[in-house]
Amino acid sequence: MALPRNLDVDLLRAFAAIAAEQNISRAAERLLRNQSTVSLQLKRLEELVGQRLFERTPRRVSLTHDGEVLLGYANRMLALNDEVMDRINEPRLEGTVRLGVPEDFATSHMPAILGDFARTHPLVALEVTCDLTLNLMAQFRQGGFDIVLVKREPAARVTGVRVWREPLVWVGAEGYTLPDNGVVPLVLSPEPCVYRKRAVASLRRARRKWRVAYTCGSLAGNLGAVKAGLGVSVLPKDMVPRDLHIMGAGGLPTLRDTEIALITASNLARPSQRLREHIIASLEKPVRPGR
Repeated sequence: MALPRNLDVDLLRAFAAIAAEQNISRAAERLLRNQSTVSLQLKRLEELVGQRLFERTPRRVSLTHDGEVLLGYANRMLALNDEVMDRINEPRLEGTVRLGVPEDFATSHMPAILGDFARTHPLVALEVTCDLTLNLMAQFRQGGFDIVLVKREPAARVTGVRVWREPLVWVGAEGYTLPDNGVVPLVLSPEPCVYRKRAVASLRRARRKWRVAYTCGSLAGNLGAVKAGLGVSVLPKDMVPRDLHIMGAGGLPTLRDTEIALITASNLARPSQRLREHIIASLEKPVRPGR
């Protein structure tokens, strides 16, 4: 009787990172390993399961049917493995972690992620700051954060690990219609802002007239202006509040995807390392290709 084959957690972790990044070199960056090591791990896993897990092109890799089946199990196994190791090996992990997050991302995605971390590591004090990416990066460069999540252009050559990417959409108040004069009123954050840049660039490419009707550094302020019918704004699709609606095809141009990157200070203490790993694992999912 043949002995059962055992799946190696390190191989599964490399596989999940490649699936999320759709690129081996970016997966290696995420795992803090070199590309040849991650490529070898993928090869070993494919030999172990006896199936090809990715289709490869010069620029990206995509999951095969067998790869998609394995990914669901791999994510569950990795989550259970990490939970067990946290509970057994670091029951009294303590210290302070200073985290900076863009306000909209903090509101929509981070509470559950940080809540899970806090329950697992009750002695770690989290100091979370929500602000514009420009301000977060300025504070980070001055040593104000251990970890920072920032918005960036998908093609930007900025140090850090991509942890999130999704489509941007135009949003307006329920029943809102664009003015008859053809000028698009915009509700935006101050410059420099990735969403502002993306909105203006798309309108210019489409040769649409526009004006900035409302500018506020607060997400709540901008959402309030949109709800009041002062104009339209741009948000990631998964972050659109229930009391706003995604604008239809009424002449507004397509927007390119948004991206969130995680950047860490050098020589992270163990609590910060664990939070970094937790955020990446929690947000990990196959990245939708850019438009």
